[in-house]
Amino acid sequence: MIGVGDRERATQKRVLARLKALGWRYLGDWTDRENRNLEQDLLKVFWARTGVAPTLQIRAYDRLREAASRSDLSPYHANKAFYGLLRYGVKVQPGPAENNVTVWPIDWDNPDSNEFTVAEEVTLKPDDAAAFVKRPDLVLYVNGIAVGMIELKRASVDVGQGIRQIFDSQGPRFVPRFFSTIQLVMAGNESQGLRYATTGTPQRNWLTWKEVGAENAQSLDDALGQLLTPVRLLELMHDFIVFDAGVKKTCRHNQFFGVKAAREHVRRREGGIIWHTQGSGKSLTMTWLAKWLRETYPDARVLVVTDREELDAQIAGVFAGVDEDIRRTRDGAQLIAWLNDTVPPLMCSLVHKFGRVSENDGRDVDAFAADLKRELPTDFLPKGNLFVFVDECHRTQSGKLNRAMRTILPDAMFIGFTGTPLLKAEKATSLETFGPIIHAYKFDEAVRDRVVLDLRYEARDIDQYLGDQAKIDEWFDTHTAALTETARAAVKKRWGTLKNVTSSHERLDRIVTDICMDFEIRQRLLDGRGNAILVTNSVHQACKLYQMFEATPLAGKVAIVSSYRPNVQDVKGEDAGEGQTEALEKYDIYRRMLNGQSAEDFEREVKERFIKEPGLMRLLIVVDKLLTGFDAPPATYLYIDKKMQDHGLFQAICRVNRLDGDDKDYGYIVDYRDLFNSLERAITDYTHGAFDGYDRDDVAGLITDRKDRAQRELEETRETLHAMVEPVELPKDLPAHFAWFAATGDPKKVGEAAPRRLAFYRQVARMIRQYADLAPELSNLGYDESAKRLLTDDVRRFADLSEALKVASGDSVDMTKFEPAMRKLIDTYVRARDVEVISDFGKRGLIDLIVERGADAVELLPEEIRKKPEAVAEVIENNVRRLIIDSSPANPRYYERMSDLLEALVRQRREQAISYAEYLAKVAEFIRQVEGGELSSYPVGIETGGQRALHDTLGDAEAAMVVHAAVKRHARDGWRDSLPKSNELKRALRPLVPSELFDEVHAVLRAQDEY
Repeated sequence: MIGVGDRERATQKRVLARLKALGWRYLGDWTDRENRNLEQDLLKVFWARTGVAPTLQIRAYDRLREAASRSDLSPYHANKAFYGLLRYGVKVQPGPAENNVTVWPIDWDNPDSNEFTVAEEVTLKPDDAAAFVKRPDLVLYVNGIAVGMIELKRASVDVGQGIRQIFDSQGPRFVPRFFSTIQLVMAGNESQGLRYATTGTPQRNWLTWKEVGAENAQSLDDALGQLLTPVRLLELMHDFIVFDAGVKKTCRHNQFFGVKAAREHVRRREGGIIWHTQGSGKSLTMTWLAKWLRETYPDARVLVVTDREELDAQIAGVFAGVDEDIRRTRDGAQLIAWLNDTVPPLMCSLVHKFGRVSENDGRDVDAFAADLKRELPTDFLPKGNLFVFVDECHRTQSGKLNRAMRTILPDAMFIGFTGTPLLKAEKATSLETFGPIIHAYKFDEAVRDRVVLDLRYEARDIDQYLGDQAKIDEWFDTHTAALTETARAAVKKRWGTLKNVTSSHERLDRIVTDICMDFEIRQRLLDGRGNAILVTNSVHQACKLYQMFEATPLAGKVAIVSSYRPNVQDVKGEDAGEGQTEALEKYDIYRRMLNGQSAEDFEREVKERFIKEPGLMRLLIVVDKLLTGFDAPPATYLYIDKKMQDHGLFQAICRVNRLDGDDKDYGYIVDYRDLFNSLERAITDYTHGAFDGYDRDDVAGLITDRKDRAQRELEETRETLHAMVEPVELPKDLPAHFAWFAATGDPKKVGEAAPRRLAFYRQVARMIRQYADLAPELSNLGYDESAKRLLTDDVRRFADLSEALKVASGDSVDMTKFEPAMRKLIDTYVRARDVEVISDFGKRGLIDLIVERGADAVELLPEEIRKKPEAVAEVIENNVRRLIIDSSPANPRYYERMSDLLEALVRQRREQAISYAEYLAKVAEFIRQVEGGELSSYPVGIETGGQRALHDTLGDAEAAMVVHAAVKRHARDGWRDSLPKSNELKRALRPLVPSELFDEVHAVLRAQDEY
């Protein structure tokens, strides 16, 4: 039978063959070797071949070695310092009083001059002697410098495991200094392909590569062939690595190909537009292109033009974050002065600073431009090779100001950037102003790549149910019909509070009630992991809504963020004794909310809580702020009660399409204004109405009807789960499911069953989220009572089976973070359970509970298991087998004997030689003995775990004590990870251990913590 390690090794060998075909030379298996991130011999060969003098080689290597091993810097800063030497060369002095010369570790201009090599099983000694040795599958070297690392998994193991291995290896206990030279890290398998990132990147931010024209992510082989050709790798390292304010980053495929396409336009002196959808990294694309321009053209100057103050500040922050000294203009005079000079090379400005005239002053472009020119100094002549990046080029910049701007910068090259489609009315003008589309990365492609999430849209007619008290009660019953009795009772208890919200603004009451109900029943809102933004029409309306929410269970977790600043001067003379005016009411509510804080400090604090502690800041009410810009906080739900269209609407709805946790599948948009006239026209075509200004193809697929799409996906997941349980053998009871998904009773198939089980968990979690999303509306979707009952039964059955499998397989503890919000959804929509019982399994697992409580721990098992003695027994036995497998390396002989005893106990049970009660008592005692290491009695003096393991392996107490003493005497600190130290210990032990047992004894010693 092929083992797990064999299957992964087969993938590794195939990847090595692929790399060799790409031009990488194989260095060998480096398991038993002292390994470093700088291989001096390989680097010297490269330098000698490129004509670097021996004295310069020594000095340059010393600089590199020092930079590669610095422990006084954080991993980020150490990597940044070494990258500087790689990219810009090592400055060394040939001799006294001589000028510095640059020694290049990599020949960037001639990729073929470099040597590309790969080693496998590269053993790395951890910084913490108590930590495990690290052994990445493959390490990539360029001229002997470790620049890449690859972890490979078999097809049935999630690629995330490889990502976590690489991330953990960078931690302070392991090998952080080895990563000081590493530029790209990769993890892959044959089923999911390849993921890549830079050092220090958390799992959620790893990327998938895709070539131009490819619909979906590439296979493992294809991605390796595209990323790791020598030319492509050096290009990524040289041109697409940035250190951005404490975070090292590399490019997505759209950024790479967008910049590459822009370069070709620049070489031809042709402008154009880069259209990369919101959230896909447009600002970094700008910085990479600007860096290339300044390095390629010595006299290049870049001016970034925006039309809003906040965008100007944001872009300046991005450039500054990657150590690019960009200067913001103070006013129009300073902009003209800078353009008329040779410095600064990087500038950003508002388009309006090109002149004091208005965009809407009625004059034609020629007259407009003539007036601008008259305001210029007489000696005005823009200096340098000027490139103008126009951000959000679909707006003001495509109009009169931009065309006039071009007349005073006639030799400049203009490149437009946009995150939204071009309006039909402006498309011709934009293309005429900037040139053709250089590169496009539309919303639907970004969704397929999981760069952003799909959007689910729903127009709500809040007047339908909310009028008199009878309709309010009907509305409540409709929305809570699918809840469990426990959840329904909890909502009903709070319902009295909601019904007491009163105001003369009846429509706003209904919106507040509707949103509060969503927070009680909608996924990610009810569990506190997600939150929402409400867009309102005015600051006064925002204040009224805030006041109403303060009388609901959301009190203290709602805030307004707007441009309004309460100033006592604004309300002077407002109080005429006729009651509060709108201005006074707005002023008083806002002041109460700020509670003595400045508006700036308050907004900064609530934004931080909204992002980092969504359970404490559930809802932000906005008017015009937080709806655009990359620093706007992500949310799960966007409620719209404001007339919006085209660009403003497009940017606003993209607030909820950002990735934000594994349990966020979509962004949700709830529209109280029916912006697409979908209620009136009973259609779900969202390329019209509020998006009338766009060409249909440019917004196709941007948003989809929440209910229609969600119903299709729920039924698809339901069908998938039925297919997954189809192979379970008759009678298809719980033990039969355990046998298929957890290999109970057949330990040889445990590895085979694990991928099936994990896939099942994921699909069940997905179905529960989908069901929770639609449960209140099943009747409206065409489900009659019988169909609803069958669907609910399926959800309950699969949820129960998933929980039972986690206990049966011993996965309970491992899975506590797999679906952090799932318990809340199950309790609300499927079946409320004893919270204490479930939490016990989530924290400790069955074995620990049996050790603590004995046979009584069985009472804590889920009912589906507990009511079937056969199922209980198989669950216990499977957990014990897992314990045996996990513990076996520390004392193989002992655990082999323990396994035999377990199987004997299993036979007794199956042959009904003992009663069920006797079995439970015996197995509980057996587990206690196993956990305590007391299954056998040992001779006097054999006391520690290491001594017992040596006794069991050697079969003799005296021999065990002799070897134990020798190990204590000869094992030097870090012997496991040092080949010389390990060999020294082996030499001391060989005379004491029979040759046929030597390898087994050595393996036991490595697994025992006390040695």
